[in-house]
Amino acid sequence: MTEAHQTFRDLIADNKRKSTILVVLFCLVMALLSIVLTLGAMAYVMPALFEGEGPLAPDSGKGIQATHRPQVVQPVEGPEINWPAAIMIGITGGALALTFSFLGFFSGDDAIMYAHRARQVFHDGDPELFNVVEEMAIAAGVPPPRIYLIRDEAPNAFATGRDPHHAAVAITSGLRGKLTRDELQGVIAHEMSHIQNYDIRLMLLMAVLVGAVVMLCDVFWQIIRWGWAAPPTEPEAGKEGVNLAVLLVVFAVLLSLIAPILAQIIQLAISREREFLADATAVQLTRNPLGLANALRIIANDPAILKTGNRATAHMFLVNPIQRFQAKAHSVFASHPPIQDRIRRLEALAHIERPMVPSDE
Repeated sequence: MTEAHQTFRDLIADNKRKSTILVVLFCLVMALLSIVLTLGAMAYVMPALFEGEGPLAPDSGKGIQATHRPQVVQPVEGPEINWPAAIMIGITGGALALTFSFLGFFSGDDAIMYAHRARQVFHDGDPELFNVVEEMAIAAGVPPPRIYLIRDEAPNAFATGRDPHHAAVAITSGLRGKLTRDELQGVIAHEMSHIQNYDIRLMLLMAVLVGAVVMLCDVFWQIIRWGWAAPPTEPEAGKEGVNLAVLLVVFAVLLSLIAPILAQIIQLAISREREFLADATAVQLTRNPLGLANALRIIANDPAILKTGNRATAHMFLVNPIQRFQAKAHSVFASHPPIQDRIRRLEALAHIERPMVPSDE
């Protein structure tokens, strides 16, 4: 099936499938990271744990008699480890990081609104905006979210919250003043799609997971710094355990450098897929692809820069508020797909082809 003949239902199914794969991949990365970094930190600070008599070694159950064994040359079978105990330690470290990260889950929306200096508006302040939000909420089958206005000339909008019952929509005064009712309906339908599809929860959870990854890496590096000042371990400790400890430390250091970058790439890939999904769902709600397409074209042609735009919340907006990143939208580090690609898909749903520019001849 070619893109020109795809319906919004096809786009929704395709993007849900891709998003699910990316979320599963992220969880696997998180699990591996928590285990390796926790073990690496312990191996650096207490390498004796990984020796023959250590609690993380496979023969740890032989007790104190192991300290009196005569030194016999054994065939080297490579470093071993008590994996059940090691995995439990890794899971504990990951659980602690997630617990601290989830503390911000229930108050994230208010903090985001405060960061962007958004103020809540009510029906008397903007009846048309309220009517459009209520219409789209009814079409999406969700409760009407709280509505906020950001006093900024840069045209943009976003939705946030942890579920449809605790959601909010924000729109800049610049976008509010530049759109017709149909275009405003397309923008609000896009943001309502994020609420209906639980994208607001997904992206908040992704932010929490990325925060947990960064926290694990930061804690690991703090332990490494603390370990430099720690007293040295006995040099005559079991050679096999020391070798295993060194391997774990080296692997953990490499992973702590790569993991934050990989986590961000996965988060941004999910964000791009959810933007396409929200565009398709907005068409389902309004039955008018051109409303959102025209609104995106207005935003793309506007040079104003959102004063409160930042990289932490850029993925939440209708388009990336940091224009130098929007210009690199084809990069793996882009939080949004290119605007022209989104417009082209929407116009394809309306079966519109851009006319050729006539020559001067």
